[in-house]
Amino acid sequence: MLNVDLHCHSRVSDGALTPSDVAARAKAGGVDVWALTDHDEIDGIPEAREAAKALGMHYVTGVEISVTWAARTVHIVGLRFDEKNRDLAAGLKNTRSGRERRAREMAAQLAEAGIPHAFEGALKYVGNPDLISRTHFARYIVELGVCKDVSEVFGNYLIDGKPGFVPHRWATLKNAVDWIRGAGGIAVVAHPGRYDFDDLELDVFLSEFKRHGGVGVEVVTGSHTEEEYARFATVAKNYNLLASRGSDFHGPGESHTELGALPPLPASVVPVWHDWRL
Repeated sequence: MLNVDLHCHSRVSDGALTPSDVAARAKAGGVDVWALTDHDEIDGIPEAREAAKALGMHYVTGVEISVTWAARTVHIVGLRFDEKNRDLAAGLKNTRSGRERRAREMAAQLAEAGIPHAFEGALKYVGNPDLISRTHFARYIVELGVCKDVSEVFGNYLIDGKPGFVPHRWATLKNAVDWIRGAGGIAVVAHPGRYDFDDLELDVFLSEFKRHGGVGVEVVTGSHTEEEYARFATVAKNYNLLASRGSDFHGPGESHTELGALPPLPASVVPVWHDWRL
């Protein structure tokens, strides 16, 4: 059985390691088929591809696109696309814009909460200044000793209703799926268990996703519980969606699971890679 990991991040967005180091960690974890899916950015693909090739892994192009849907932020993973597609590149660039303004507003709120110089502190952890994010602020807050780890930070800061939370208007669901499909790729809903959709909201969301041409949903992913594996396997079958698997790895000690360490997909679903030549 192939060990497939189609969701992880590098320093090109909000991960802690370089694309090459993520590739090496994936290989060490037993991964056979791998995709680097940085947030709204594809500049890490060349390095990731070369590293995967040198390590003997099958590489798949990937990206995780930030989407605003019904006043919530959701994420859509794109896989197996042409990273040279101009519309995709332009769309991602537009999605990245505005992050600095948002980051400075976040820092101002954190200063009021007793955490000064957060913008400058977060920049120390940024590999790509265009993609400064909550994770970079969280690492700085841990550095200060305010919280013991990133998970504790996200329980007390940077989330809705807590200091440092500033919403951002991302791409639309149609935008994201259109860019991925226009570049020859496939669109997959990332970690659906994180969005706290009730059954009606999930139905409306997935129906719209499919109407735009989306084809997959992550069933086994780092932030899902065993119960959610089963729930979203049923969702995949009921909505005739392909099933994906990915750790959502960001860095050592920061992620729910290691690269390649997830259980396999349930036998009842059809993997997104079922027709890939591997």
